Amino acid sequence: MKRITPILVTAICILLGYFIGSKSTVSQIEKRVEKQIVKQIEEHIAVNNDNKLCEVLTLVNGLYVDDIDMDTLIEKSIPKVLTELDPHSVYIPIDEVEAINSELESSFSGIGIRFTIQEDTINISDVIRGGPSEMVGILAGDRIIKVNDTLFVGKDICTNDNAMKKLKGPKGSFVKLAIQRYGEPDLLDFVIRRDQVPVESIEAYYLIDQKWGYIQVERFAENTYTEFIQAMIQLAYNNAQGFIIDLRGNGGGYLGIALEIANQFLEKGDIIVYTEGSHSNKSIERANGYGMFKGTPLIILIDETSASASEIIAGTIQDNDRGIVIGRRSFGKGLVQQQIPLSDNSLIRLTISRYHTPSGRCIQKPYNKGDRNDYDMDILERYNRGEFFSQDSIHQNEELIYKTKKGRTVYGGGGIMPDIFVASDTTNITAFASEIFSRGLISQFALRYINENRHNLKQCNEYKTLVEQLEQRQLYRKFIEFAASKGHKASNADIESSKELIKRSLYSNSIYQLLGMCEHIKYINLNDQTVLKAIEVLERGEAFP
Repeated sequence: MKRITPILVTAICILLGYFIGSKSTVSQIEKRVEKQIVKQIEEHIAVNNDNKLCEVLTLVNGLYVDDIDMDTLIEKSIPKVLTELDPHSVYIPIDEVEAINSELESSFSGIGIRFTIQEDTINISDVIRGGPSEMVGILAGDRIIKVNDTLFVGKDICTNDNAMKKLKGPKGSFVKLAIQRYGEPDLLDFVIRRDQVPVESIEAYYLIDQKWGYIQVERFAENTYTEFIQAMIQLAYNNAQGFIIDLRGNGGGYLGIALEIANQFLEKGDIIVYTEGSHSNKSIERANGYGMFKGTPLIILIDETSASASEIIAGTIQDNDRGIVIGRRSFGKGLVQQQIPLSDNSLIRLTISRYHTPSGRCIQKPYNKGDRNDYDMDILERYNRGEFFSQDSIHQNEELIYKTKKGRTVYGGGGIMPDIFVASDTTNITAFASEIFSRGLISQFALRYINENRHNLKQCNEYKTLVEQLEQRQLYRKFIEFAASKGHKASNADIESSKELIKRSLYSNSIYQLLGMCEHIKYINLNDQTVLKAIEVLERGEAFP
């Protein structure tokens, strides 16, 4: 029987408090800011009721030589106005509002599957447990051929956007699918009643070497804090001695959720972040001292795609000298957007202030107003100048020097520079391997192979046993034959030099198709240099600066 430790008792009490109490500061913070913004908008309209833009539109509507669709003209004008401001102020048309909002919701109404589009067909990679599709017998590996008796295959028809529109819908509504299943000669018909489907933002957490808790956070959505606390409690219950929080690829989300998570590791009064803008007073968010994991070793992983809320967590952990940040310089999105509904229920997300880390660094990277192209190309420019591969290639602004709580030097100028740099892994990427990856052949082959052998591999319930089976079945050799059949022949030298890289990708894709995301991440992390560096730092007892 597990020993009930003080940290576990505290964790359970706080978790219970969370469920019984209000829905976390995510809404409190956003609602407080929204009230301020609405008041400012009302005051502005009262003072500037007649403005030049309205005057021009009125003149066009009343005097222009041809008939004008004013609704279309206005729809096209609003985005152009916002593009003159900054890269993150955007207009969201009414027909896109639901899809945009659902990205950060805890659930959506649909049929409960995850899918990829391979060979112009929807391939079901995972069936969400307890969801509508599982209830009627849909299986991973099934392919959707028809939706509501209409053929749904082909490059022009079968796109991600079209698939989402067809499969999602109001709760209680029905959709009919014709499914192609391996081994079945005819299409199988299913009628599925749509229902609420949970959206998880933490799909992988586990113990590494039986002592280091690893959690991958994909986004900061409505339920992320709940999922995070549940994962941390489970890992603590299993005697985790320290934690690795993986924020690579996490583009952000709700500010309040990031604050709740950061609060778990900080002392009372520690600054988490502060925001400030020309029309927004300086607002400082501090830790309340009730965090459960204030004294545990902590590593934060980031890369060039970690943005916004991810950078807030990395920045506060670094500036408060609470843990070690490992990886590559983060994206540099430090502009705060407020979502404001317009009269027709469309939205604008307007930048109202900037994020600053506790030391005073502005997270936002430089940009020129109205020039979105250069801003979007920044990641590519970083790659071209070698920033992903050498720390010496990173351009740090020597004039923007800041100090952490213990006096360590950190630099401003955009993004969070990690304490320990880990280069992007390009080992054994030959021309052959690059061609294979760019054509998507590995994912195509893995999906086909798993579908054809799913029944024979059903005894494999973890990545280790599946990898053993794939080794015995000589999966790499079979893939090389598949690639050749697609017109991609390789020399013996290329086949040998790319072998380990391609095998790892083959196995990881196969693991995902058969066993899901968590086992997939476990396998990937075995050779992930950033994760391995984090383990090394924890093992040496150097997780505290």
